[in-house]
Amino acid sequence: MDKVKVVKIEDRIPKLKEHRKQKANRRLIFYLSFFFLLLLVVVYFQSDLSRVKRISVEGNYFVTDKEILGKSLLSTSTKFLNVSESQIKNRLEPITEIRSVSVEKKFYNHILIHVKEYQRVGYFKKENTYYPMLQNGRMLDPLKKDERPVNAPVIVSWKDPEQLESMAQELQKLPEGIIHRISEIKLTPDSSNLDKLTLFMTDGNKVVTSISKFSERLSEYPVLISQINQDEKGTFYLGISTRFEPYNREATEETNEEN
Repeated sequence: MDKVKVVKIEDRIPKLKEHRKQKANRRLIFYLSFFFLLLLVVVYFQSDLSRVKRISVEGNYFVTDKEILGKSLLSTSTKFLNVSESQIKNRLEPITEIRSVSVEKKFYNHILIHVKEYQRVGYFKKENTYYPMLQNGRMLDPLKKDERPVNAPVIVSWKDPEQLESMAQELQKLPEGIIHRISEIKLTPDSSNLDKLTLFMTDGNKVVTSISKFSERLSEYPVLISQINQDEKGTFYLGISTRFEPYNREATEETNEEN
């Protein structure tokens, strides 16, 4: 039989001591690293490094930066890591003009608030006062006396809120270029059509149509204009069928009817 090699305990003691020393050193390094990491975290949160350095607002036109920042409750004293996108959304979206909000955290401690607003699709006129109307049918505070409607039609002779909301929904479907061509929208109901509309266009023409399928029918306006003599003005009747009546012909027909 082979002889069993016997290692004396005296020979093993140095190795055991070295192993224990290495293990103790590793443990010490771990505790020291954890301590310094914890210290860095504490210093970070207690210093200006943890605070928001810059706040930017994009996409707003009707709502001022000041109002958005005030409602968001953000400031340069806010902790950067405490900024919550959902909280900022909840604070800003109740603003009438705001459609949606997104928040982006950027380097270094920069908060970017991007908003999308409801567009003004018209101005509701009541007793010589103009109320901006948004895509969602809501009315804003009236314009000041020295302000006049721009880039959207004036809406007059409306009393039914449901009709007005339907009109707002139709207007928002129109391309911006066509909206700018409308000067005034007047509700002119008759016995056969309670939703009948008369539109006064910026180019001098009129359009007679109805709330139903308004956006679909008026989208064809640029094509219809291109098919007539540019010097000729009149009324476009947009319904089940489409026709154009020059003003001089309309005046002649009215005279003949009177005679």
